[in-house]
Amino acid sequence: MLQQLCTQACEIVSEVAEFIAAEAGKVSADQIETKSLNSLVSYVDKTAETMLVSELGKLLPGSVFLTEEETVKQANGEWQWIIDPLDGTTNFLHGLPCFAVSVALRQNEETVMGIVYEVTRKECFYAWKGGGAWLNGVRISVTQTASLADSLLATGFPYRDFEQLEPYLKVFTNFMKSTRGIRRFGAAAVDLAWVACGRFDAFYEYGLSPWDLAAGALLVQEAGGKISDFRGGDDYLFGEELIAANAQLHQPVLDVIKQAFYPS
Repeated sequence: MLQQLCTQACEIVSEVAEFIAAEAGKVSADQIETKSLNSLVSYVDKTAETMLVSELGKLLPGSVFLTEEETVKQANGEWQWIIDPLDGTTNFLHGLPCFAVSVALRQNEETVMGIVYEVTRKECFYAWKGGGAWLNGVRISVTQTASLADSLLATGFPYRDFEQLEPYLKVFTNFMKSTRGIRRFGAAAVDLAWVACGRFDAFYEYGLSPWDLAAGALLVQEAGGKISDFRGGDDYLFGEELIAANAQLHQPVLDVIKQAFYPS
């Protein structure tokens, strides 16, 4: 059932991605709203979300939604879609590559399906529980990199919550010196998909929302990677902080982050 559902959902997500791609470069300054500090939205985000809610609701009648733009009633239920219609809105509005549609499905509070469609590269990453992770029909997996010295990391810079800037900068400084490099593309869902397919060895960020990471986290897990919060626990979906890495690097990355954010 999940595999078939995932295939059908991928088709819906692909159609929405085509709409987003067609609108790139067309949004005028007076069509951009500021929801909160450095959090932007336009008619593209809202229309894309409406499209997703309508079609995914038909695909799974009785399902409920948790969405970034709140164009539909937010609810908990046995089957819950978690949707970010356009992750990387700032990139999209500034004409920069790297933005995506992110859709996850939870059953009884367990994520069982995840789709991340990076629009500019037309890359559809998807996974269902127990089915592995895939990119455009090809199975993907995390890297086997075993040392920080050989790793390439991704992160997201704080843009609205600066209360933990000091520990964040400590971590950033440590990894700057101990890895091959750190990248920041501005779309957490894509960062996670790129960990899942081996482009990055690990990703970490705080200040995240469930729709930023629900789909991508499952991709990483189904690709053989490991997910946790900054303490090493499982409170990442609603805990606003996430580490995603291959199995060998998760602990070394966690050690650095935990020491900075939660020193004993």
